[in-house]
Amino acid sequence: MFNLFLAVSPEIFIINATFILLIHGVVFSTSKKYDYPPLVSNVGWLGLLSVLITLLLLAAGAPLLTIAHFFWNNFFRRDNFTYFCQILLLLSTAGTISMCFDFFEQERFDAFEFIVLIPLSTRSMLFMISAYDSIAMYLAIELQSLCFYVIAASKRKSEFSTEAGSKYLILGAFSSGILLFGCSMIYGSTGATHFDQLAKILTGYEITGARSSGIFMGILFIAVGFLFKITAVPFHMWAPDIYEGSPTPVTAFLSIAPKISISANISRVSIYGSYGATLQQIFFFCSIASMILGALAAMAQTKVKRLLAYSSIGHVGYIRTGLSCGTIEGIQSLLIGIFIYALMTIDAFAIVLALRQTRVKYIADLGALAKTNPILAITFSITMFSYAGIPPLAGFCSKFYLFFAALGCGAYFLAPVGVVTSVIGRFYYIRLAKRMFFDTPRTWILYEPMDRDKSLLLAMTSSFITSFFPYPSPLFSVTHQMALSLYL
Repeated sequence: MFNLFLAVSPEIFIINATFILLIHGVVFSTSKKYDYPPLVSNVGWLGLLSVLITLLLLAAGAPLLTIAHFFWNNFFRRDNFTYFCQILLLLSTAGTISMCFDFFEQERFDAFEFIVLIPLSTRSMLFMISAYDSIAMYLAIELQSLCFYVIAASKRKSEFSTEAGSKYLILGAFSSGILLFGCSMIYGSTGATHFDQLAKILTGYEITGARSSGIFMGILFIAVGFLFKITAVPFHMWAPDIYEGSPTPVTAFLSIAPKISISANISRVSIYGSYGATLQQIFFFCSIASMILGALAAMAQTKVKRLLAYSSIGHVGYIRTGLSCGTIEGIQSLLIGIFIYALMTIDAFAIVLALRQTRVKYIADLGALAKTNPILAITFSITMFSYAGIPPLAGFCSKFYLFFAALGCGAYFLAPVGVVTSVIGRFYYIRLAKRMFFDTPRTWILYEPMDRDKSLLLAMTSSFITSFFPYPSPLFSVTHQMALSLYL
């Protein structure tokens, strides 16, 4: 029992830390004695510390992975796959919080609840990664989504942020209803909610008639709910408006964290509870559609955040390539792709936040950035080239592994489509570099220096992006072990 408590100590700690942060913020922000101080930076540092301590507790609990049988018949399961995805999620959350502090000062953002909701949603995503039952999966997704609705509208003085939160709430509630309906249909047809039980039922017996139709429709509705949450085509319509209207740190968080947690949960559902190749076929077509639309729609964008939103949709298509394979190599390439995508996105949004200090909003505003801030221009260009998949950067390795896994499982149409859309996408990524190095702006903008937090974050992420190609073995071996643990 003590080992069981230690195994869930990271989740317990982050729950308690979130409540303490909330009480701290409410008590001191409403204190007349201290003249109602703005606590967003204070709570932000405490929130970052809480996430890092949770990460240390998770790392210290690595030997406890051998007690995975304690979780076998429960709602949650802890194995190597869970361990890797939770570490990546916590690192992404810490990176997102660390890039926020200068934004708080520049925008005079005083809502400390924003920081409280980030570890609260992270707690839900930690549970979702380890969820091994459809009930636990749905509750974790709902707890995560409720936090997202609020932080999307956290900039209360901005009508764009309020609009983004309202759209997200309405469309998110609709997708949650579809997901719950799919879970209920599967339960009504099989009488089981546990993934292990579903795997035995769906693979051990031949199901025909009405039960077969109910299971097929249930899996279809679950897939629709998942694909909406990760902004995959054709359920992407909400993403560009919400990404643009939300505060930039929120956009960064929404671009990274849900994709990690939901991709991990989709992998479990598709392996343990799938009905034939239904989910693989759905992900196959959605992957192709996401890659095509992400590449073509981004070409017409004039705003930086909308460009990154459509780029995120395109990368969802690339990442879904690994999931549509249904093999160990596909899951391994999925993990590599998510890890590299998370680092590139943190890098890109840290640069966007640094440029927001001078009110850079449109792509045309980046003109002559190389002449006023050459280091930032070079770093941004490297990130965009990695997004485009140009060797020898990490983005090239990510796409190479994904397309190689697609060819290995016989998806001969998926890999060429990915290559063609990747070539098309290079147009708007290289266009950004061309703007920064060769265009002359109508109005010259003096860019302010970047703060130390984002500088350190950019140094770490850019170092990985440039050094992954010559030495990919550590990440490759780790993700291979994680993919194996998912099938064992």
